[in-house]
Formats: sequence, C-alpha cells, structure tokens
Amino acid sequence: MLKTLLDGAVMMAYLSCALFFLRFHRQSRDRLFAFFSLAFALMGVHNLLATVVGPDLDAERRYFLYVVRLVAYLLILGAIWDKNRAGRGTR
Repeated sequence: MLKTLLDGAVMMAYLSCALFFLRFHRQSRDRLFAFFSLAFALMGVHNLLATVVGPDLDAERRYFLYVVRLVAYLLILGAIWDKNRAGRGTR
C-alpha cells in the first residue's frame, strides 16, 4: 500500500513539472519547454501504467512499460539537440 502511495506522489511530481514547463512554453514559445513538458507528462503516464498494470504482469512482459520512459528520454535528448542546432544558424 505504501508503494502505491509513493508512486502516486512521484506521478504528481512528474505532472507538476510538466505543467511548470508548459507555462514557460506558453510565455516564451520556445520548443525546448514544450518537449520537456511532453517528456515529463510521458514519465507520469509511465508511472501510472506501472502502478495500475505492473503488478499483474510477470517480469518477462513488464519491459514493454519502459518503452514509454525511453520515448520520454529520447524527447529530452532531441529537445536539447534541437535547441543547440537552432542556435548555430542564427550566428
């Protein structure tokens, strides 16, 4: 029961980070913040899926849940790459 409570708290933290970055995206219109917001929302969805579906899956099938987290990390890397690439063209 405590693990479910802590998973919910971590999910809430991910989603609050997503809203934080979404607010900065709306103020500055910078794509970096939009990508970060989407990545943190995906990590929150991963945490929700792991809590709801995770105990029912055996260990051999549980790795499919981590594809969502992999996509989130790739979004963060892509956002950083896009931000650095866009800065080179303006000089």
